[in-house]
Amino acid sequence: MTPGRTSPGRPTLGPVSAPYPPESTAKPASTSTVAAESEAPAGGLPKRRKTARQWAAETPRGRTRRARQINRELAELYPDAHCELDFTNPLELSVATILSAQSTDKGVNKITPALFAKYPDAAAYAGADRTELEEMIRSSGFYRNKANSLIGLGAALVERYDGEVPARLDDLVTLPGMGRKTANVVLGNAFGVPGITVDTHFGRLVRRWKLTEETDPVKVEHAVGRLIEKRDWTMFSHRVIIHGRRRCHARKPACGACPIAPLCPSYGEGPTDPAVAAKLVKTAADFR
Repeated sequence: MTPGRTSPGRPTLGPVSAPYPPESTAKPASTSTVAAESEAPAGGLPKRRKTARQWAAETPRGRTRRARQINRELAELYPDAHCELDFTNPLELSVATILSAQSTDKGVNKITPALFAKYPDAAAYAGADRTELEEMIRSSGFYRNKANSLIGLGAALVERYDGEVPARLDDLVTLPGMGRKTANVVLGNAFGVPGITVDTHFGRLVRRWKLTEETDPVKVEHAVGRLIEKRDWTMFSHRVIIHGRRRCHARKPACGACPIAPLCPSYGEGPTDPAVAAKLVKTAADFR
């Protein structure tokens, strides 16, 4: 998703969904315990890696501190992290995100310029010729299902929201093609409402980092939402997803070239030799 992608002048809306479940009421760890877990002052990486036993003994408070430190390190590593789908308004982002399922942002960005020109508003999608629309989005995969979603989305927006994309999670998830993941992408990037986007990369990495053991996307969202400050939810999602694409690969993570390796309980799943790991690292140019 690229710079200059949001609508100018659109107001930032406040939180609209129910808050995540409250933090555990268990007695917090002592200061000495937390310090031992971190092995470094706030803002610095641990001086040495923990043992498996130490990772297993990590307290909830220690996990929260580690999650936030991971966020800080990723912010330095990816200072230009952003939504990589091209868009200029909430409807365009909604459409692009629907098309991105089982596809790549790069592939979607090749489709959307002509698509957005032909279908500039919800009414245009509602009245689209199905065959023509399917042909325009064919390269994104599952084009028949996606065409159904886009036509249905346009019709629902016209009928229920005067053709405008709503800025409430509870409303967004009722729209055709708009699951919770898509809704959080739209809220966070088109409306400025913090949200956590749990895609394949995000779920895989937070489990690899032992921030949660949950596999259900909604439960993952809630668990991570309790660890990361709300104001950072959207950007943390971007950073984690980019890290998953560029370094922390599913089959062979570049452990030896990962700046957050000291914070990772799964260090060693991939090559730890810096020279070998460096060859696995991808850059932004690989996704253009």
